[in-house]
Amino acid sequence: MKLISVFILCVSMFSYTNSEAQNKKLSKNNDKGKIKYDIVVAHDGSGDYVTVQEAFDAVPKSSSKRTVIFVKNGTYKQVITLETDKNNVTLIGEDVNKVILTYDNYANRINPETNKNYGTSGSSSCFIKGSDFYAKNITFENASGPVGQALAIHIVGDKAVFSNCKFLGFQDTLYGGDARQYFRDCYLEGSTDFIFGSSTAFFDNCILHTKGGSAITAASTKEKVKYGYVFNNCKITGTGAGITTLGRPWRPFASVIFLNTVMSDAIKPAGWNNWGKTENEQTARYAEYNSTGTGAYPNERVKWMKSLTTDQVKEYSVENVLKSTCAEQAVVDNWNPKKIINLYKK
Repeated sequence: MKLISVFILCVSMFSYTNSEAQNKKLSKNNDKGKIKYDIVVAHDGSGDYVTVQEAFDAVPKSSSKRTVIFVKNGTYKQVITLETDKNNVTLIGEDVNKVILTYDNYANRINPETNKNYGTSGSSSCFIKGSDFYAKNITFENASGPVGQALAIHIVGDKAVFSNCKFLGFQDTLYGGDARQYFRDCYLEGSTDFIFGSSTAFFDNCILHTKGGSAITAASTKEKVKYGYVFNNCKITGTGAGITTLGRPWRPFASVIFLNTVMSDAIKPAGWNNWGKTENEQTARYAEYNSTGTGAYPNERVKWMKSLTTDQVKEYSVENVLKSTCAEQAVVDNWNPKKIINLYKK
C-alpha cells in the first residue's frame, strides 16, 4: 500500500512540475500563439526579469533581428532608458490599463547625481533612444503631478510606433526629438504643451485630453522640415470651456495640422496662439480641415491659420508624411509604420 502511495505521489509531482514548465513556456506566447516573445517581464517574478530596464539591457546591441518583450500587468516605477544601440525592440503589454511604466521626476527637481535640476528633457520617466521601437498596450506616465515640466516619455530614436498606448502627465507629457513617430489608437493627456518638440509625428484616431493648460501642442519644427505634427480622425476632450488652444509655436516654423478632428468646447474660439510674438504669425504652419464639435469655431479662428482644401488634404497621408527623415537634409526611405502594426495584430 505504501509503495502504491509513493508511486502516485511521484507521478503527481512529475505532472505538476511538467505542467509548471509548460505554463512557463506558454507565458512567452500570446494572441493564441501568433506572437513569439523573446523576453517576459513580470513584476511578481514569474518572468525572465522583474523590470523593463533589465529587459532593455538584455537586448542585443545593434541587432538586425527584432527583440519582442512581453510585459505582464503591474506598475513598474523606474526611470527606463532604451539606449541608442538597442534598436528593433517591440514592447507589448498584457493590458494597457494595467501595465504602467511610471516615475515622478520633474524639471526643477534636484538630481542627486549631479546636484543640479533634471531640466525638462532630463525629467522623463522613459527615454526611447533606439530606432525602430514599437510599443503596444503600454501606459507611459509621469506621476509627479502639476509641478511644471515633467515628461512621461522622451523619444529621439527614429521610426517609433505606438499602438493602443496611453501617455499620462501634466505639462510636457510627450517630447519628440528630431525623429519620426506614428501613434495609432492612443490616449494622450496633459496640461500646457503636452505634445511638444521637433519631431515629425502622425497621430491616427487618437484621443487628446487637455487638463486646462494653455495649449495642446508646442511644436519646434525646423524650417526645412516639411511636416511636423499631423492629427487625423482624432478627438479632443478636456476640462474647462474655452481655455486651451490647439497649439503655440515653440519655434518660429512650427507645423501642426488637424484633419477631421472632433473638438470639445475646451478649445478657444481663436484656436491658435502666437506665443506672444506677432512675427510667428508669418512663419508658423498651422492648418485645419473639417474640424467639428463645439470647439471647432470655423469663423473665429486666427486669420493666420490656413484652412485646407479637399485636394490639399490628400498630401497628408501617413505614407507621405513619414516617408522621409525629419532632418533638414531629408533622406527618403519610404518608411511605412502600418507594416509593423499589421504584424502584431491579433
